Amino acid sequence: MSLSNSIAQAILELLEESGDAEIQRNMLAARLGCAPSQINYVIASRFPPEQGYIVESRRGGGGYIRIKRVKMGRDATLLALINAVGTRIDEATLRAHTFNLHGQHFISDEALVLLLSACGDKALRNISQGPPRDTMRASIFKQMLLALH
Repeated sequence: MSLSNSIAQAILELLEESGDAEIQRNMLAARLGCAPSQINYVIASRFPPEQGYIVESRRGGGGYIRIKRVKMGRDATLLALINAVGTRIDEATLRAHTFNLHGQHFISDEALVLLLSACGDKALRNISQGPPRDTMRASIFKQMLLALH
């Protein structure tokens, strides 16, 4: 399991216990053997507002990061994600969003595979890497989400 997956799994376990998680970044980083900045990256990429998370932080010696899960319905989540994607999305971010939708049981196994296949770098290999490919990926992803909506 990758470090990002381990961090996300630890946070998800805390969320499952009580519906919210209060994390001291340095303590979690020490427990998982990573840099505190990696915790920030995982929280930003895997626990965004468009996926139904509210993240609060307090800096300083007694600082913490509090993550709460807000229950949104399938349609509201899909529409929020469509709006959040914007004009470009890289493959890693798309994969995180797609697995998140699947984990919430908002898309089926088949839809997961189709979204990842249609929007992956292999399918878009004839389009220049970077902004041109990420722009096309965003367009395809949003259209597929609209079709699922």
